[in-house]
Amino acid sequence: MTKHKIYTMSFASVYPHYVMKAEKKGRTKTEVDEIILWLTGYSHEELEAQLKKQTDFKTFFAEAPQLNPSRALIKGVVCGVRVEDIVEPTMQEIRYLDKLIDELAKGKAMEKIFRNNN
Repeated sequence: MTKHKIYTMSFASVYPHYVMKAEKKGRTKTEVDEIILWLTGYSHEELEAQLKKQTDFKTFFAEAPQLNPSRALIKGVVCGVRVEDIVEPTMQEIRYLDKLIDELAKGKAMEKIFRNNN
């Protein structure tokens, strides 16, 4: 199995980029956090603890309390690859998050991002 560099990067080092991407498009850090909590099942306190510990991406998703079953409804292309076709589980989780942040930055309503109106 190929070890991707992203797996060993700390989630905290990429998190500000998610927030910046959202804020540039008029969205908020709170909305970014809501997406992360929805996807992973972390509480606000647990997310803050993961950021403080500089947890790497692989561990961040491996330790997620409850990955949202609705994440399987996330479809589309990120970095030229269809997220639903990614075979490696950790990479798919990372790309699910990337896709959700992209949707937020593109102005999609939160209920649609959370796949409530399918």
